[in-house]
Amino acid sequence: MYDDLIDEVEGFLYREARLLDERRFDEWLDLFTDDARYWMGARGNRYPKASKAIAILDPDRHVENDLTKEDELAILDETRETLGRRIARLATGMAWAEDPPSRTRHLVTNLEIKPGDAVLELKVYCNFIVYRSRAETEQDFYIGARHDVLRLVDGAWKITRRKLTLDQNVLSAKNVSILF
Repeated sequence: MYDDLIDEVEGFLYREARLLDERRFDEWLDLFTDDARYWMGARGNRYPKASKAIAILDPDRHVENDLTKEDELAILDETRETLGRRIARLATGMAWAEDPPSRTRHLVTNLEIKPGDAVLELKVYCNFIVYRSRAETEQDFYIGARHDVLRLVDGAWKITRRKLTLDQNVLSAKNVSILF
């Protein structure tokens, strides 16, 4: 039964990646619950407390965890509604950052699932790589981890929470106009 559940969730994530790569954004948005939160943070460049690389007595220069906290400034902090507005804007032809549109390839790996906090929910952990190319020479890689909460709604899995953590702490891309 557990293997069947992993196969089901894996299929869901692969379909989601294909929808994004095929620019089928309205169908992708349908994979989210109405109360969804879509959040992306980054990593910091602070020294861990165990670091011997520097000799600084200022404890504010040290940190236990280099991840952005959910109450700190995020790269993205979206709801289903704001994601819908982003998608609608892409269809207007007025989204200069996506004219011409990006080509993407979403890769999802290292899938783990655990029971969620509610009966019909699952916690899903995976790593991702998103390759983006645009125009003639623009190329970007986004690499990181995703922590999703999937909820079973009318017999189908939906994303109710997505927390993306990029491994990069400085983005070389000109913008973050694609979806993850």
